[in-house]
Amino acid sequence: MNLLVKLLIAGLLPPLSVYLNKGIGGVFWLNILLTIVGYVPGMLHAVYLTFTTHNSPAVPS
Repeated sequence: MNLLVKLLIAGLLPPLSVYLNKGIGGVFWLNILLTIVGYVPGMLHAVYLTFTTHNSPAVPS
């Protein structure tokens, strides 16, 4: 997937972005918690994960 599309998803729906990058796991649930606490922390976490895992394949669930 294109980096620009991934960043757009990270900005609009942070948990979906984390799911697409990492699958369902601890990082996904952490992002859900961060998004519930405040939208901006969840979004920043998703953007960070998008940049650090841009060329890595998604973890199979």
